[in-house]
Amino acid sequence: MKLPVPALLVGALFLAAGCAPQTSSNSASDKDDKSGTLRVWLFQEVGNDPKQKVVDSVVAAFEKAHTGTKVDVEYIPVDTRAQRVKAAFNDPASAPDVMEYGNTDTAGYVHDGGLLDVTREFAAWPAAKDTDPTARQSVTVAGKVYGAPFYVGVRALYYRTDVFRELGLKPPTTMAGLASTARAIRKAKPDLYGLVVGGAYTYGAMPFIWADGGELATAKGGSYTSAIDSAAAQKGIKAYTSLFGDDNCPAAKCAGFGGNDTVTAFAAGKAGMAIGGDFSHAAVEAGAVKGKYAVVPLPGATAGSVAPAFAGGNNIGVLKSTTHRTLAVQLMEELTGKKTQAAMFDAMGFLPTFKDVRDQAAAKEPFVKPFVQTLAAGTKFVPASAGWSQIDSSLVLPTMFQEVISGKKSVGAASGEAAKKMDAAFGSAG
Repeated sequence: MKLPVPALLVGALFLAAGCAPQTSSNSASDKDDKSGTLRVWLFQEVGNDPKQKVVDSVVAAFEKAHTGTKVDVEYIPVDTRAQRVKAAFNDPASAPDVMEYGNTDTAGYVHDGGLLDVTREFAAWPAAKDTDPTARQSVTVAGKVYGAPFYVGVRALYYRTDVFRELGLKPPTTMAGLASTARAIRKAKPDLYGLVVGGAYTYGAMPFIWADGGELATAKGGSYTSAIDSAAAQKGIKAYTSLFGDDNCPAAKCAGFGGNDTVTAFAAGKAGMAIGGDFSHAAVEAGAVKGKYAVVPLPGATAGSVAPAFAGGNNIGVLKSTTHRTLAVQLMEELTGKKTQAAMFDAMGFLPTFKDVRDQAAAKEPFVKPFVQTLAAGTKFVPASAGWSQIDSSLVLPTMFQEVISGKKSVGAASGEAAKKMDAAFGSAG
C-alpha cells in the first residue's frame, strides 16, 4: 500500500535529542565521534518516494538536534545487498554506520562480525518494552541484541468472496478444512487452482509444519539440530505436499512456484485461495480480483486456531566498524521508533513491530486486522544461526518439497536427507 504520509504525522517526527545512549567497548573502532557524517544504507523499494519522505523527515530532525552532524542516506538494491554488505564488512572505510537488513540475515551478519552488540542500549530504550516478541527475537543472537526491528511481515489466507458465495462455501477453520475447500473449488471450477501453492514457497509451507507441532530445528548448547525429519514435521510436510495434484494445484505447474508466483496467480483471478502477506495487499488490489476478495488468518490444526506464521520483515542495525557509536545507535532508535513506524505504515504499508502502534494501524486500515490477529496468535522465526543463510540459499527445503511432490522420495526419505544438509550447515556455522 503506497499512501501519502499525513502532514501532521510527518511533523510529529521531529524528535527531541533525548539522553545519549550508553557506550560499551565492543566496537571494532575505538573512536566515538560526537559530530561528523553518518552514512546510512536503506533498501530501495519498488516505489521508494514515500519511504524517502519519511526518512528525510527523521534525518532533518536528527541533524537539527545534533549540531555539526550530517546524515548521508543511500538506498541500495535489495537483490545486490549481499555483495555490498560483504564488501562493507571487509573494508570498514567504505562501510555505513547504520544499515537496514533482512531479519533472516541477522545471525549470518553477526557471525561475520559486522553488526554491533547494542544489548544495553536496547534494554534502556523505553520503546523496546512494546516490541513484538518475535521481532525482538529477530535481532537477538545467543542472547545479545544486534539492532532494532523496523517492520514485520506475516502471511494469511486470501480468498475469493465471489467464488465462495457462488459455491456456498465459508472460510475454512482448520487445516483439514482448508484442503477440502481447495478441492471443492477445483472440482466446481477446473479453470481455477483451489489453493495455489508453490514447491519453492518455503515461507508459505512453514505454517503447515508448525501447525502440526513440528519445528525446523531445536536449539541446544548454543547450536542447532535439525528437526525437519521429526514425526510432527513430517505430518506437516505431508499435509502441504498433498495439495500438489490435479485436484487442487497440478504438480507440473505448481511445483516450481515461489511466493510471488502464487500471489500473482491469485491477483490475476486464477485461484480461489492463496497464502499471501500483508505486503501482498497492493499487488492483489492492483489485480483482477480487486473488490472480490477478503483475508482471514490461516487456520491451524484445530478449529478456531491460527497456524503459526513466519514473522518476516527488516531490521536496522549499527555496524561494528562505526566511528560514531553513540550517534549511530541513537539514529537507529529514531529510524525504528514508534512515530517513524507509524509513518512508514501510512507511507508504505509496513506493519509496525510495536504492538500499540500496530493496533492503531489496524483500527485505521481494516485490511490489517487478519495479519494483526495472526501476529497476536503467535508467530515463528527461523533458527538464529549463520547456517540458516546457507540452508536458505542452497534451497534445502524447496528441494525436499519438490522431491516429495515429484514422487522421487517419500516424506521420510526426503526430510531425512534435508535434516542431514541442515545439520551440516549448522555445524559449519559453529
